[in-house]
Amino acid sequence: MIVCVIGFQKIFDQLGTMVTLVHLINNWQMNPTRKRTLLAALLLSACIFAVTAAHADEQQAKAVTAAKPGTVFRDCPNCPEMVVIPAGSFNMGSPESEKVWATKHGASPESVSDEAPQHRVTLRSFAIGKYDVTQGEYAAFVRETRYSPGDGCFISSMPKANRRADARWQSPGFNQTERDPVVCVSWQDARAYISWLNGKMRGRGSNPSDDPYHLPSEAEWEYAARGGTTTPFWWGDNDTGATGHAWYKDNSDGHTHPVGSKPANPFGLYDIVGNVWQWTEDCYVETYTKAPVDGTANESPNGCMRVDRGSCWLYPSWLLRSATRERNPADFRDVIMGFRVAKTLP
Repeated sequence: MIVCVIGFQKIFDQLGTMVTLVHLINNWQMNPTRKRTLLAALLLSACIFAVTAAHADEQQAKAVTAAKPGTVFRDCPNCPEMVVIPAGSFNMGSPESEKVWATKHGASPESVSDEAPQHRVTLRSFAIGKYDVTQGEYAAFVRETRYSPGDGCFISSMPKANRRADARWQSPGFNQTERDPVVCVSWQDARAYISWLNGKMRGRGSNPSDDPYHLPSEAEWEYAARGGTTTPFWWGDNDTGATGHAWYKDNSDGHTHPVGSKPANPFGLYDIVGNVWQWTEDCYVETYTKAPVDGTANESPNGCMRVDRGSCWLYPSWLLRSATRERNPADFRDVIMGFRVAKTLP
C-alpha cells in the first residue's frame, strides 16, 4: 500500500488529492464493508496505473538523461521530435575573412558587423527540434488552448514590407501542408506554444520552475546549426552547394516546403538554415563584446528586439551562413518567420 501511495503522490501532487486518498484507505482498514471492499478494489486498480505511469515517466527521464548525442525522442504524441546535442565548445560569430566574402555576395558591411567579435562559447548537452515546428504541431496547440491567430502578417521582414490584414498562420498567402513549417508566428506566439509544451510536462509531475522547453539561445542555435563545422556554411566554405542543402530565394518557388525535404546537418537537424527564419530567446545587441560564454541567452530588463536566425525561402544564399543574425520586435509576424524549440536535459 505504501508503494501505491507513493505512486499516487507523483500523479496527484498537482491536484492536492493525497489527503482524500489516505482518508479513504484508513476508513476501509477500520471498517471493511462490502461497499468499501469494492472501493478498495477500484483504488488498487488505480494504484497499478499510478505506479506504472510514474515508473514510465522516471524511466523516460533517465533514458533521455543518459541518451547519446544524436538520439531522437518525443515527449508526447503532439510534441516535436527532439535531437540530443553533445556538450562542447565553439567559436561563435564570423571571422573578418567571412565578412569580406559576404560583402562580395550581396551583404553590406553594416549587415554583418554584428557577427563580431568571435568568442569561445562552452555549452552543456541539450536537445533541440529535429525540424522547425510544423503547421500541424502548431494546430494541435491552438486546438487545445484556443490561442488567438493574431491580427495579420507581414509579407517579409524588410523595412517597407506590406502587412496583409487577412494573413494568418493557417493561411499565410500560399499553400502549406501540415508538414510545412508554421509561419506568421511572433516571438510571443512561440513562447505561448512552449508554455503549452511545458504544461504537458508539468502534468506529469515536474515543477513550473523546472520547465525544460524553451526557445534556443543564440549560442545554442548557432552551435547546433554548425553541427561541429567551422566553415561559413554547415556544408562548406561557400554557397555553391546551397541548392542541394536549403530552401532559399533561388529554389523555393516563392513559398515554404515540407520540413525534412533537404539533407540534415551533421547533428541530424533539418532545415536549420533556409525555409524559415527561427526565433531565439535572446535580446539583440549589436556586438558580442559582452555576450554570455556559457550558452545562455542575452536578456535585457528594459525590453528589446528579439534575435532570429537561419534565413528563409525568400532571401539570397549568402544569408544561409551559420553566423547570420536578424532581429525583430517580439510581437512581429511575417510569412518567413517560424521557430524550433530547445529543451534543457536533466
